[in-house]
Amino acid sequence: MATPKLLDVVRDRLRAHHYTVRTEKAYLQWIRRYIRFHAGQHPRDLRSAEVERFLTHLAVERRVAAATQNQALAAILFLYKKVYDVEIGWVDGVVRAKTSEHVPVVLSREEVARLLGFMTGTEWLVCSLLYGSGIRLTECLELRVKDLRFDYKDITVRAGKGSKDRVTILPARLIPPLQDQLGRVRAVFDADREAGRGGVAVPHALHRKYPDAPVSWGWQYVFPSRGLCRDPASGRWLRSHVDQRQIQRAMQRAVRQSGLVQHASCHTLRHSFATHLLESGYDIRTVQELLGHADVNYLPSRTMSRVGLASLIDTGMSATRRDIVRVLTGVSGTRADGRRVDTGQACPAVA
Repeated sequence: MATPKLLDVVRDRLRAHHYTVRTEKAYLQWIRRYIRFHAGQHPRDLRSAEVERFLTHLAVERRVAAATQNQALAAILFLYKKVYDVEIGWVDGVVRAKTSEHVPVVLSREEVARLLGFMTGTEWLVCSLLYGSGIRLTECLELRVKDLRFDYKDITVRAGKGSKDRVTILPARLIPPLQDQLGRVRAVFDADREAGRGGVAVPHALHRKYPDAPVSWGWQYVFPSRGLCRDPASGRWLRSHVDQRQIQRAMQRAVRQSGLVQHASCHTLRHSFATHLLESGYDIRTVQELLGHADVNYLPSRTMSRVGLASLIDTGMSATRRDIVRVLTGVSGTRADGRRVDTGQACPAVA
């Protein structure tokens, strides 16, 4: 029996630990580069000194960002710890890439409205959700039909960053276009079922426990791809979600067309969501929970009631900051800590 190739073994071990497809691709790429840097030597024959040389090379000669260097280190540590069951020790001699502290780009409400005004269709709906709910682009594209609850006006984000689930707000203004979107998705779903094709990938081994899950309505993507693609785990032809590059390209077009000078991206809408909520009087722990951030500097947040909370996207052109605070805190013009809030600035509608 042929000995399996190293990268195949790494891939199997990554899937056994339920790493995402994106992390799998990134780790395999870094392990390839690590082996090539050492002229094809087998990783079993390399230890801490060789790891230090590779990581120092990335920082000094390749001038990569600190996050990139950390990802390379994580991939190599996974190789040794999880595949070879070897501890290579703490890597002390590495020249670490300098950590940059960038101030995140935040758009004003007027700039968000202008930006979304240059989008249409699926791209507009996705980016509106990014700003209206504060979810990440990958989290938005991986939403399933069952994750939207129109009655409660909330969205369940499953297996977000850190493999954690959370609930965030669903803008009431986006419910009609989302229902129209689901109508189109249903037509594609029914056509796939009649033709005996399609279905979606489901997490881990859920398809063995619930064989009908991949072809059930609730598990379908809210933003499905136009065509079928081969699932890297099972090898079956399935319908995936929209490629994130489609949304990113639409975002960049809108930035150019709207005349914005900031280097805005899809993630900028998430930054703007959080900043505008804080400006409007949201308690910082509530914002932290909606974003799915875990911060040891704050006390463990209790389960926050979302009854009566309104998304920024629902405030409308005529809504003032006083109106937003009234909805969020129940006290007009007063924050959760009792301090007064400037209520003079109007909050524009999102087109």
